[in-house]
Amino acid sequence: MGPEHHRRIRLNRPGAEGARRSMRMGILGLGRIGAFHARTLSGLDTVDSLVVTDPVAAATALATERWGATAVDSPEAVFAAGVDGVVIAAATDVHPELILAAVEAGVPAFCEKPVARGIGEGVAVLRAVEDSGAHVHIGFNRRFDAGCMAARRAVVSGELGPLHTVRSTTLDPAPPPAAYVAVSGGIFRDCAVHDFDIVRWVTGREVAEVYATGGNRGAEYIREAGDVDTASALLTLDDGTIAVVSNSRHNARGYDVRLELHGMTDSIAVGLEDRLPLRSVEPGVTFLAGPPHDFFMDRFADAYRAELTAFTEVVAGTRTSPCTVADAIEASRIAEACALSLHEHRPVRLEEVRHEGMRTA
Repeated sequence: MGPEHHRRIRLNRPGAEGARRSMRMGILGLGRIGAFHARTLSGLDTVDSLVVTDPVAAATALATERWGATAVDSPEAVFAAGVDGVVIAAATDVHPELILAAVEAGVPAFCEKPVARGIGEGVAVLRAVEDSGAHVHIGFNRRFDAGCMAARRAVVSGELGPLHTVRSTTLDPAPPPAAYVAVSGGIFRDCAVHDFDIVRWVTGREVAEVYATGGNRGAEYIREAGDVDTASALLTLDDGTIAVVSNSRHNARGYDVRLELHGMTDSIAVGLEDRLPLRSVEPGVTFLAGPPHDFFMDRFADAYRAELTAFTEVVAGTRTSPCTVADAIEASRIAEACALSLHEHRPVRLEEVRHEGMRTA
């Protein structure tokens, strides 16, 4: 990118003479989540245009028709279009090269998790990002959920007292397609990783040790891929707090995401609202009052909007990344430790995974 591009980035910052209130955003990948991000970005006051690319022509045509995006034929062409920031929503395998391409182009990047398929490759990306001073925001939308943010404030303020137990739950209404399961890396890496990140973020603590178990009660193709469709992980945090993470691919009633924090003074819950897909059988209780959440884009629509709004602030230079590459890699390390624990039927200290990642980077 030439000097004109970098001048444009600076002018997006509040207080700059002739400051731009709008910016041009690039999107790399227009699958389910990429198209969702395109729609969200097109509705932000701070975004005036989109430049998109995807190998599927129908996807770019749809983005052009619905959101007035400019379609180009490659990620390189997106960067060449002078975008102020770029959203990476392509396949996991290309996350590392696209993050590094954004770093090389001097363009702030938002990338969906994970940073990379393996810890070693992720650590290599982290080193490159840190050496360059680039702005990279990794997508963990629960950090922008109103309930999770309130829970973090409660922990930080001390109103709960010292924590002793945390429970984080993610139950999908139905398993993903067989093609996705075959390359996802498993339930801990593609599903529970959101629980691991939110436990770290809300408590402000690191995970010291994990013990994980799992089983198969449904789709046979999940077993055939070497994965489980229901799993639990017991996390011991570095201050002795116990966190229990529960996940399943089968929750016919809907998409169930909850977080509980129990302290010595008080206890709180995230997700206990009228669309929680859980039916009470207590006499006289009418809960649930609304239609159950049926998909993550439904449950976290407001969080996704807040997350991308935060990224525009990163692009404008008014805030630092609210979820760094280092944060994302730490959540992935917990997932790796859980996968190892499941496979070897034993507790796993995080140091085992951390040292292995450093060796393979």
